[in-house]
Amino acid sequence: MSHPLHAPNRLHSQPPEPAGDRARRSAAFYDVDGTLVHTNIVHAFAWYARNQPTLSGSLSKSAKNALSLPMFLAADKLSRRIFNKLFYGYYQGESEDRLVVLAEELFEDVIKPGIYPKARDLIAEAKRAGLKNVIVTGALDFTVRPLCRYLGVDDFIANTLEFAGGYATGQLGKPFVAGATKAQIMRDYAEKHDIDLGRSWAYSDSYSDYPMLAVVGHPTATNPDFRLRTVARSYDWPVIDLR
Repeated sequence: MSHPLHAPNRLHSQPPEPAGDRARRSAAFYDVDGTLVHTNIVHAFAWYARNQPTLSGSLSKSAKNALSLPMFLAADKLSRRIFNKLFYGYYQGESEDRLVVLAEELFEDVIKPGIYPKARDLIAEAKRAGLKNVIVTGALDFTVRPLCRYLGVDDFIANTLEFAGGYATGQLGKPFVAGATKAQIMRDYAEKHDIDLGRSWAYSDSYSDYPMLAVVGHPTATNPDFRLRTVARSYDWPVIDLR
């Protein structure tokens, strides 16, 4: 199998839909952390922690974040779902206005410098091939929006924080975007937007996203970890490096 970055002409020559069938669009679905950028959600939280309204607040949040890193790492190895629920609890009490307003600065300071060199080429090639580009990530929606605008991505599916009275409760809204749930979320999205998953693409770096990759006709291991690279070799999936 090929992929947009290496074989754009092949994507342009998709077989026509059978006569009488309603044409369904193909899409390219992308994970973010480790796939399109080398930063992750912990970097985003650490940036917010350093940019509290007061110096004492920044020091307190930064110290709390540093002390929690071993716990985050252990939870991530156990379960991405457990990690996300535990991690996002640390946003409790944050102002919604502040989080959204500072998201642009977060993008410029942290996320944009971390975008892999070939990420924009991959997305641009998919766009030229007529694919709808969709990001599917466990990151928070307000941190993803500037990235999508910069990369020219058509749409995104991301986690959302619950807010009460303008402040984060520490709970995530539904649907919860992580690991195995990404596959069902993509199925639901495809049904709603007339996407043919069998003729679509997916890109991720992590074995935890195996369900996301397996649900499309053209899975692609991107900057893969050891376990995903092993699976990709077993199934003869393409492996690409955007770094």
